[in-house]
Amino acid sequence: MPELPEVETVRRGLNQLTLHREITGGDVLLNRTIAYPFSVDEFIPQIIGSAIASWHRRGKYLLAQLTLSSDSSPIWLGVHLRMTGQLLWVNQDEPLHKHTRVRLYFKDQQELRFVDQRTFGQMWYVPPGTAVETIITGLAKLAVDPFSPEFTIEYLAAKLQNRRRPIKTALLDQSVVAGLGNIYADEALFKSGILPTTLCTDLQSQQIEPLRTAIIQVLSASIAAGGTTFSNFLNVKGVNGNYGGEAWVYNRAGEPCKVCGTPIQRIKLAGRSSHFCSQCQQ
Repeated sequence: MPELPEVETVRRGLNQLTLHREITGGDVLLNRTIAYPFSVDEFIPQIIGSAIASWHRRGKYLLAQLTLSSDSSPIWLGVHLRMTGQLLWVNQDEPLHKHTRVRLYFKDQQELRFVDQRTFGQMWYVPPGTAVETIITGLAKLAVDPFSPEFTIEYLAAKLQNRRRPIKTALLDQSVVAGLGNIYADEALFKSGILPTTLCTDLQSQQIEPLRTAIIQVLSASIAAGGTTFSNFLNVKGVNGNYGGEAWVYNRAGEPCKVCGTPIQRIKLAGRSSHFCSQCQQ
């Protein structure tokens, strides 16, 4: 599943390629991909003639601010890639991928395609003058972003205190940290020397600052590497992310720890794989 670095990589690519381009048409190939409006026939007509002013990211959500020359009020296009979603910027004559769900057409024969093998991804149209959170309701549940000034040591400590569950499980909760997922929770816990099975209530106060720092560091490193591709993540130009080769523990079960040589272990926590070094993490 694309996590914060992958979504941020896509956002940056979209801001490089699509800004100020006018949407001239489109096609919805899988109706359930459109979460709003509920009538799919209304989706494309509402955005035709609008231009993309900017792309934003909130957690794992992408939000395109659209402008219409006839209306000064912004409208929004929301996208959640979920497990296997991809946004690809291609020529319109590019052969159609069998998992293409939505096509947005632009001038100069360019096209933005939403490709999604598992079909869990969604798109939303948010009308002018409407609060985005009232349409894309998942946004209201998000915690602060790890790159926000609000993501302080005090904030993280307050979010984790009194939670009687493993720290790895807590970090996957989007109401604790927005955008963090399985890959980077494992990586951050390794960098901060904390076992994924440690209960939040057992964390020491001096462990919070290294954990916060590690979260920011591993996310920054992955963004710099263009994200992680272990299965199907591609950036908007169809290129794989490179962080996988830099991973400290994720997807490295049985391989030697890059620090101490101890074989990396893999366990299940709340149905999710967790990777760690039993020597470096206590």
